[in-house]
Amino acid sequence: MKGFLVALIVGVLAVPAAVMLYFHFGHPPVAVADKPFPWEEQIVNVPLHARIDAEAPKSAPIEPSAVNLQAGAVIYREQCAACHGLYPTASSFGGSMYPQAPPLWRPQGNGVVGVSDDPPGETFWKVDNGIRLAGMPSYRKILNPTQEWQVTLLLSNADKPLPAGVISLLQQPLYAEPAATVSAPAPVPVPTPSATGATPK
Repeated sequence: MKGFLVALIVGVLAVPAAVMLYFHFGHPPVAVADKPFPWEEQIVNVPLHARIDAEAPKSAPIEPSAVNLQAGAVIYREQCAACHGLYPTASSFGGSMYPQAPPLWRPQGNGVVGVSDDPPGETFWKVDNGIRLAGMPSYRKILNPTQEWQVTLLLSNADKPLPAGVISLLQQPLYAEPAATVSAPAPVPVPTPSATGATPK
């Protein structure tokens, strides 16, 4: 019996020790290109969705009016488009993130556009809180609640007809012209000592 207890204790202690050694000397997946842990996505998504279900608002305090959708498009361009793309293209690097940043203006195979099939409260929760270790920041200290709802309602209505001004904003490239064509500023003259060696004042 004593030998069994000793073996049990050693076995219990060996598991966390092996895990610590693996993380210290092994090669856990820390790079985006690494193969994920088995069931990593499920392990992360279950508590995430449980938290969202418990805390997400049930209704929006503002309407998806043309003014709010236009404001949401401006906010989206400034805060979201770099990772999530513009209408109807994906971001150039959003697909290289882990997890991938979903393209929010590209129709999926089932006809859904971005997250338009999610309840608005779920999208608002993600905008407001961010998602840990996913590259999705919390905008709580960047946008006010009305602005968060404006971009939320824009994304919730991405599969519906939108005002022409909104579509126009979402189709314009983020950068007006390639960086290579932007002229460099004129060089600033640097004072040099005079021929007599005196330093100019």
